Amino acid sequence: MSLPYLEEFGWQSHILTVRPDAVEGVNDPLLEKTVPPHIPVTRTGALSIQQTRKFGLGSLGLRCFPQLLQEGDRLLQQQKFDLVYFSTTIFTSMVLGAIWYRRFGIPYVLDFQDPWLSDYYQNPNANEAKPPGGRFKYGFSQLQAKLLEPIALASVSHVISVSPAYPQILQQRYPHLRPEQFTVLPFGAPESDFASLLGLEVQQNIFKPNDGKRHWVYVGRGGDDMALALRALFLGIQCDRRQNPQAWQSIQLHFIGTSYAPKELAVKTVEPIAQELGIADLVTEHPERIPYFEALKVLTDSDAILLIGSNDSTYTASKLYPCILACKPILAVFHHQSSVVDILKQCQAGESITFSSNSQPEDLLAEVTTAVKQLLSLPKGHIPETNWSAFKIYTAREMTRKQCQIFDQCLASY
Repeated sequence: MSLPYLEEFGWQSHILTVRPDAVEGVNDPLLEKTVPPHIPVTRTGALSIQQTRKFGLGSLGLRCFPQLLQEGDRLLQQQKFDLVYFSTTIFTSMVLGAIWYRRFGIPYVLDFQDPWLSDYYQNPNANEAKPPGGRFKYGFSQLQAKLLEPIALASVSHVISVSPAYPQILQQRYPHLRPEQFTVLPFGAPESDFASLLGLEVQQNIFKPNDGKRHWVYVGRGGDDMALALRALFLGIQCDRRQNPQAWQSIQLHFIGTSYAPKELAVKTVEPIAQELGIADLVTEHPERIPYFEALKVLTDSDAILLIGSNDSTYTASKLYPCILACKPILAVFHHQSSVVDILKQCQAGESITFSSNSQPEDLLAEVTTAVKQLLSLPKGHIPETNWSAFKIYTAREMTRKQCQIFDQCLASY
């Protein structure tokens, strides 16, 4: 999202990435069209997942590490680069920053979109939640993090994070890091992607927008840590439906991309809760991920957007900004410490129900019931009166400007 704006703020970029055919999961060829054509892209391969899975290894970070290292070495030897920037959840690749710093003396910046090393599933608030991928797979990934995160952060110039909690955690873990080496900077709102959506003629196959129903959608991950927010939402719907059954006959809720697993291994985590609370006929879950532009099309075709939060107070939904740009009514159920709550309020872009780590779904029943009643009462096609002036600071261009300021500071102090 930063690529179209970097040159405006004095930076030229060169992308080092893995070829799409080496990545397990959903590919979106349309994403390549968002990269300005003049920006050079170097693509590497990766070890075949069919080969590595024989040894119990499927992680892209491990499979592509040798190729990224080799290709990065070649680029840094042949061309002059001022800085290396990592913006990825393939955390293993961040170790390359430390390696290239030692070999070439080039400063590097790490962008933490999620926590790498985390103790969330060991704390009481997790309520015996199952970690993504299962405990064995998650345990192995956390062992890697325990070994590799200190290496990646040993000589880092700056750390960007989407959540204000991450800098505090990392400074406690690594006392050599100073407060001025951290900046909280969420993903920018992809206005240009929405502008190009119509021209790309993207279609979505989740629902038919003109079938006479009202479609409420959630696009994003699931997980046991979101069960509190889901139960609260479904309890509120159950309560209002008993009082007003006619109004719910035209409502359909869609939960999309709730699993990180490949399609054949994806497990539904939302529909079982809907079944338990007696609203299964209203809820459809599509656990497999869908391409990025198709997800945007789902948002723009919807009648309302749901945002479901984690009971982990550090969780910040990067999907918030596309939801706001879709110009649909938004109902969020989130931890009160999440920045999602403040941003929605500041931009007047939607309603939010908040909870604490000790809340129970029943505690939110009255608020959620009132909120879903209000959502039901809105006419089809309702557009929120969003404060776009307040939203401006969250656009991709503005976030890129702040990114480039960080890059400039790194070079000035280098």
